[in-house]
Amino acid sequence: MSALDSSSGSSEFPAEPLQGHEPGPPPLETLISHLVAAKRSLSSINHVWRANEIVTTARSTLEESVVVSARTGFLRSGLNNQLRLLYNVRAEVEETSLRGRSEFAGALKSLDAADARLRNTLGLLRETIVHASFRPEGEDPKSLHDFVDERGVEELHATLKSSIDHTNAAQAELESSNYAFDDELQAIKKALGTYRAATKLASSRSSVSSSGSQSGSSSSLPSLSPMPSMVHSLEMHAQEMANLLESLVRHFDLCVTAIKHTEGGGAAAKSITGDMPAGVINSRGGPNIEGDINANLNAPLDPLTDSEYQEMVNVIINDAAEADDVVMEIQDRIGEMESVVENLLVQRDSFVTIYSAAKDVFSHLSSLSSTRLPGYIAQAHTFTGVWNEEHDRIKGGLADLSDLSSLYDGFLDAYDGLIIEVARRRHVRHRVEKILRDTRQKLDVLYKEDVNARETFRVEQGDYLPSDIWPGLSREPMRVEFQRISGGTLKGVLEENPDQDPSEFEPREQSGQNTDVSNTGEIIPDLPKSLVEQALARLKSKSRHVLNPQEP
Repeated sequence: MSALDSSSGSSEFPAEPLQGHEPGPPPLETLISHLVAAKRSLSSINHVWRANEIVTTARSTLEESVVVSARTGFLRSGLNNQLRLLYNVRAEVEETSLRGRSEFAGALKSLDAADARLRNTLGLLRETIVHASFRPEGEDPKSLHDFVDERGVEELHATLKSSIDHTNAAQAELESSNYAFDDELQAIKKALGTYRAATKLASSRSSVSSSGSQSGSSSSLPSLSPMPSMVHSLEMHAQEMANLLESLVRHFDLCVTAIKHTEGGGAAAKSITGDMPAGVINSRGGPNIEGDINANLNAPLDPLTDSEYQEMVNVIINDAAEADDVVMEIQDRIGEMESVVENLLVQRDSFVTIYSAAKDVFSHLSSLSSTRLPGYIAQAHTFTGVWNEEHDRIKGGLADLSDLSSLYDGFLDAYDGLIIEVARRRHVRHRVEKILRDTRQKLDVLYKEDVNARETFRVEQGDYLPSDIWPGLSREPMRVEFQRISGGTLKGVLEENPDQDPSEFEPREQSGQNTDVSNTGEIIPDLPKSLVEQALARLKSKSRHVLNPQEP
């Protein structure tokens, strides 16, 4: 075993003479060159110090990553619940808005239909001119609309407009609130996108660092499992580097001892080792290099036999060939450690980035839920209250519009009915007059026959009968006359208007018009046949529509 065998930990080395080399003390210059090379190799202590720093950094990095990952997991579980609740609230608010908007649109559609029907009816009233025979002579033509008071319609329109405006204002406020709510959700979605991107990137890095043994996922946190093994590998590297440095120190000490036992080498050894670096060899608190070397230089020399001296020199020559390899191994190990710790720091930074993104999402949610979310919910309740109140008013107004339409439709129908009624009365009057004429003719015939018979009887028998036998013998037959008596006012009209003066219902004579004025004063307008036929056609058409609503 040589002094550079890091696994032995011993400074005793077997002598291995070189083949073809005669045993004998080497020149002092050769030993000095080995000492200088050994001293130069001890600069590897800087790598060992760096290895100790890397191990310390790796341990703290692992601890920080574990803490940050645990905090992120806790935040994530809370965020999932809060996000689910938040989107449920937004869905409820949107459903309230859509339901109110749909009901409002339906109510407006019904109002438009009812208002269109009313306006159409009012238009028909304007177009329907009252026949001149119904009105006093000289009066300007009037339509049925002139007999309608539209103040009720205007008041109803004003009430409905107020309800519609109030509902529109409440709906606009709700939509504005919902837009602000959506902006909040967009900000949260953006923060969630940052969180997911950071999680995906960290997961992919974790997958690469574990040589593809784990697959990253954008929906799950990266695994901590590779990090402990990476820290352990760093600790093993640091321990091996410390052991290698110890072997270099032993090689250096052996070179110093050999030079001191060589004639004239003591001064050279002190000159070469005068500026040796000081420091801890390994992380476990190994010996101080400078102290060990100074103690070795100042220690009294133990006597050595020639064979022992020769064996020492042989070990130095053999180990000198391996010293560069040991230095290269230390450099390779520190390079590997730098790569591993950089990967650890990258993963730690990924956990910190994920945690920061999760905190950003949580901050948005916390700010929203504590300040603005209650206002968004309250706005939905306010709209619901306003709409429920105005909906009842609109329903009442819709019923009033329908009632007015029905009333004015009834007015139109009644006017058509009046025309038919006038035609019916005139027809009855004509029938009465015909009966009177026929009866008059028959009575006149009977009267003449009776007069002729009486006269014949007087001529034939009058000379034989005394004049005082019967006073009525010489009288003419009786005559029948018809007297028209006014019907006065219908009983039902007087019952409906008990304070009305009956004379107000007496017909007034209208001369110069196409009317039928009898000696009783009753006036029956003489309407054109086409007007009567049109009114009758309209009434029949409405009657068919009532029986078959599908029929146009």
